[in-house]
Amino acid sequence: MADPNDKVPGQTAGRYYVDSQCIDCDLCRETAPANFTRNDGECFSYVFKQPETADEEVLCKDALDNCPVEAIGSDG
Repeated sequence: MADPNDKVPGQTAGRYYVDSQCIDCDLCRETAPANFTRNDGECFSYVFKQPETADEEVLCKDALDNCPVEAIGSDG
């Protein structure tokens, strides 16, 4: 389970976040490319845009549900 007190830097404030457990597997970026991106220097993913549409919300939820290390969290 993702820890809201351990969020990686650079994220857009909002419901979804990534914590330091991220292993840079690319699943979230492939699942929801409009919302997740990669920090190339530190090699982790983060939320650069919170979902704005129902479709984006579904894709972010799918990324959360399928993250192999449970590094994606939701505050809502």
